[in-house]
Amino acid sequence: MQRVLARPTGRFERKREAILDAATALLNARGVRGLTLGEVAEAVGLSTTSVTYYFKRKDELAGACMLRGIAALEAMAADALSAASPEARLHRLLALYLQRLRQIAEGAAAPLPSLADLRALNPPALQTVFQAYMALFRRVRTLFDAPELDRLTRGRRTARTHLVLEQLFWAAAWLRNYDPEDYAAVGEAMFDILSHGVAAPGAAWAPLPLTVAEPTAHGRQEMSRDTFLLAATRLINARGYRGASVDKISASLNVTKGSFYHHNEAKDDLVVDCFARTFAIMRRVQDLASALPSDPWVRLSSAAAALAEFQLSDQGPLLRASALSAVPEPIRRDMVEEANRVSERFAGMIAAGEAQGSMRPVDAFIAAQMLTATLNAAADLSFWVPDVRPKAAPAVFVRPLLMGLFAR
Repeated sequence: MQRVLARPTGRFERKREAILDAATALLNARGVRGLTLGEVAEAVGLSTTSVTYYFKRKDELAGACMLRGIAALEAMAADALSAASPEARLHRLLALYLQRLRQIAEGAAAPLPSLADLRALNPPALQTVFQAYMALFRRVRTLFDAPELDRLTRGRRTARTHLVLEQLFWAAAWLRNYDPEDYAAVGEAMFDILSHGVAAPGAAWAPLPLTVAEPTAHGRQEMSRDTFLLAATRLINARGYRGASVDKISASLNVTKGSFYHHNEAKDDLVVDCFARTFAIMRRVQDLASALPSDPWVRLSSAAAALAEFQLSDQGPLLRASALSAVPEPIRRDMVEEANRVSERFAGMIAAGEAQGSMRPVDAFIAAQMLTATLNAAADLSFWVPDVRPKAAPAVFVRPLLMGLFAR
């Protein structure tokens, strides 16, 4: 069992850790954009000036929170990767991570920061944190170093590493549906799905093609708005909410800021509409898959494959869930509920497959959340595997989850 790291004893270090704890909670709730030195100071009973003694700027504080979290993940990875086999390494990593989340939920360990808003950092914090994350990523990728996995190319190992890390990060969001004492069992369910997938033994990977088209727009103004939504989605995914300024969105379309505000009342409204576009596309694909004259396994794999391919297409990507940190709290709750409803439709497909026999008995809720995390992460697949083509994305990224990370 992983032991809780001892908290620092020096007065300076205790204050610094308290500031990082408070800042991490705010960072997870509001993202980099919503983090302020004043609120952090208030949370720990200090003046803003006192906080600047430890961290001169907001980005320096946000970066320190992320670096502390990455260091904790590095320690877990180092422990897990000492196991002999890829399966044992994965099992240990999940167990350590879920144990840490339980300790956090019970107040026995410092919170882990969300890394979803990493791109919103400014230099030099951005470069420092990104380099640390890349070091973590390379370490976790050695999970797949084994003779029996020599068949996997470097690109496919990289894609699987991206998939595994995204499952860890996403789990922190949906675990609130469980009591902390159940986290270990959740980790076992996640390991089972990652190792063996959801397809029944002997099932083939043969998703049927689906035509993914965005909701039809009528008239020049609506067509222009669709263009704005796609441009904003790409910029927010690439640079974070703060990095995707009105100036940058307008410049990417070669239009003026005045034209932007002609079609969009405010930037926050644009983010909400980008999410609405994302959910509409996912629902359309689910509807098309459900109408296929085939078994639930083919329907599920076809929907997942179509969405993964869409992410890398000229019409893609979909808006990443990390943008939720930029949305005002009341609207964010609505967006989270809508995302959960989309995920629940995948759970329904999985449950139907279990009943019919084309899918293994798994926890349908957990499997659906893991699939949603995978599809969300597919938006970044071309960053990790630059030469991947849209048609190859389903086999490279979705098949490993649905049929098992170690399956041939």
